[in-house]
Amino acid sequence: MSTMQACHGHNEACCNIPPVVTSGYKPKGSYSEYDGLKTYVTGPDDATKGIVVIYDIFGYFDQTIQGADILATSDDHTKYKVFMPDWFKGEPCPIEWYPPNNDEKKKNLGAFFGKNPPHGVAEKLPAFVKTLSAKHPNIKSWGIIGFCWGGKVVSLITANAETNPFSVAAECHPAMVDPEEAKGIKVPLIMLASKEEPDDKVKEFEQNLSVPKHVETFKDQIHGWMAARADLKDERVKSEYIRGYKTVLEFFGKNWK
Repeated sequence: MSTMQACHGHNEACCNIPPVVTSGYKPKGSYSEYDGLKTYVTGPDDATKGIVVIYDIFGYFDQTIQGADILATSDDHTKYKVFMPDWFKGEPCPIEWYPPNNDEKKKNLGAFFGKNPPHGVAEKLPAFVKTLSAKHPNIKSWGIIGFCWGGKVVSLITANAETNPFSVAAECHPAMVDPEEAKGIKVPLIMLASKEEPDDKVKEFEQNLSVPKHVETFKDQIHGWMAARADLKDERVKSEYIRGYKTVLEFFGKNWK
């Protein structure tokens, strides 16, 4: 049983995470289309806060979909509607390319990132959120969470105060951490790093944030432990996967006004 005890903080952010399924997960949500993008949607229809999930380069994996469901169902005090668009349009990166431990994998990954640059998604997000808001007028404010490649997207969109539509943000095992981007971020942000992100970059990123923040490194977890690369059959990984989502929900509960 993996249900977390209620965790009380400001606004009594209550994080009762349901038992995590190690394999064969059955999604609680369904798929809709917004701006021509297939989008996984989960959470109550009467939610007044919406979360956009930016998956990692491997796309719709059970672990990431289960994470979206956790975000939508685990806070007893705040209802969240969660949206995870398919930016890769059915062509994610094959997980077999990771880690890139030979020249062919490195070449393939380089080509994938060239075709799917994070800034391209960041530029599309304001219009995407506008579409979501039009179709879900009860949602009054938006948060964002990104994994790996998606973490970089979060930095890019939130660092541009003029176009950023989000009130709070989360980056989990983010790729390509750039401390300079932190200087432009004007909304509360949580960053959960793995043992594989550069310590110096993570620390400098934290120092450059001038907003409410929580930056933490999960020192025994690999890049990807909260998304597609999570081995949930490993009890330690499963425990830290749960703790990661619990920590994000607590931060959102305390800092999303």
